[in-house]
Amino acid sequence: MNKERRSFFERLMGGGDTAEYEGAPEKRESGAPGKSATLAENNPEEGELPVDVYQSSDAIILKTLVAGVRPEDLDISITRDMVTVRGSREETRDVNGDDYFHHELYWGSFSRTIMLPQEVDVDAAEASERHGLLVIKLPKLDKSRQTKLKVRSN
Repeated sequence: MNKERRSFFERLMGGGDTAEYEGAPEKRESGAPGKSATLAENNPEEGELPVDVYQSSDAIILKTLVAGVRPEDLDISITRDMVTVRGSREETRDVNGDDYFHHELYWGSFSRTIMLPQEVDVDAAEASERHGLLVIKLPKLDKSRQTKLKVRSN
């Protein structure tokens, strides 16, 4: 029973009936590309950003595609154990809906909250965007780091 796999864009945007594919994740709600049914019920107007999260020896790095969004229109909130990226991609409607052959790009507001695998230094975090790729570098907190504290005499 070898069924054809969905394309990257179908998986990204939640298109098609996922139930017909082997090993497919839970079925997605229509009207909220990339959102599971539970999340779609909470805010049907908001899309979910796909992300890559990985670590280097000293940082946790989060990457996501934000093409078509100006950096000043992104809202990034960081705590010691969580990152939330929010924004909006506005569509300029130059084409009548009936004239589309394919309409797969996501337009509108989006967000993604990621629980981090370890605590990070919020004050040393950096974010950069180049060619639509947002990279957030979150330096890890070194819990084993020690320092000597000198006692002052008053």
